[in-house]
Amino acid sequence: METLSRREEEVLRKSLKSDALKTCDPVVRDFAQCTEGRTVSIVWTCRKPLRAMQDCLRIHMSQDVVDQAKVDFLARRKASAQGAQPVISQAQMPSA
Repeated sequence: METLSRREEEVLRKSLKSDALKTCDPVVRDFAQCTEGRTVSIVWTCRKPLRAMQDCLRIHMSQDVVDQAKVDFLARRKASAQGAQPVISQAQMPSA
């Protein structure tokens, strides 16, 4: 079985994190807005926005998502090494 190098895995995780933050932008903004001007009271005042942000990021950074991204990356790497067109997974296909 093929594996990713440490560098490839790091780049892949950064890319997934960036995508997750873009997707979760509204809840991240809600949390950031809640924290403005607060220090210690963030703990109890911003609990709900924090949980909403964590839930959203957890969904988009789950182990299943990371594993699928690795499989897709390896398929693209293999296809490019063979000179073929990269393979597109169901998750990457544009919706009609």
